[in-house]
Amino acid sequence: MTTETEALTIDELAARAGVTVRTVRFYGTKGLLPPPVLGPRRVGRYGREHLARLELIEELQSRGMTLAAIERYLGQLPPDLSVRDLAVQRAVVASWAPGTVETVPRAELERRAGRALGEEELRRLVAMDVVERAGDADEELFRVDAGLLRLGVELLDVPLSHESVLAARAVLTEHSRAAARELSRLLRDAVADKDARDVRSLSARMHPLVVQALLTTFQRSLKEELREWLDEEG
Repeated sequence: MTTETEALTIDELAARAGVTVRTVRFYGTKGLLPPPVLGPRRVGRYGREHLARLELIEELQSRGMTLAAIERYLGQLPPDLSVRDLAVQRAVVASWAPGTVETVPRAELERRAGRALGEEELRRLVAMDVVERAGDADEELFRVDAGLLRLGVELLDVPLSHESVLAARAVLTEHSRAAARELSRLLRDAVADKDARDVRSLSARMHPLVVQALLTTFQRSLKEELREWLDEEG
């Protein structure tokens, strides 16, 4: 595992993730976190992948998953997931919950983002609907979608123009809503003869499965499209 230019001590990793050092060590002994890279004086150093995986574990735990269930979930993931892939997984998990929006001051927003945020970067995050300004002139407060923040921050470094990112978001939103309407219609017809309690139970179980299926299908389709494009360019 590489550190992607960032080398954190265990104390720094715990602070960035908002957990205790004991928690980090516990996850490590359970195999949920890969071992750190040993640096000078055999001091363990953690990278952005460790932070992203730790945040995913905490997200899973906050959704009520047991340690055994988290181990199974992580065991089904490819071992070489990038920081961005792990952020996508976390966003999927966060989407299972009805509400992931919190109001935080700028300092806390930057802590969670893992970097200082200039006005232009904040403007882009607002435009992507990742954060929303909530305070007045005397107090900088932001409503932040915790499930999307890491992805939004990653997009800040993507070499695309602000307009291109917003256009891509519009395309994804349009097609996602169309897929949601079709799936909703299909499921509604499938449970037309069931009572309301059964419908709610089925919806709760199907939501994460459908989201994961859509994510997997989209990732595969995007890889195929990019491969064809690169073949044409080559």
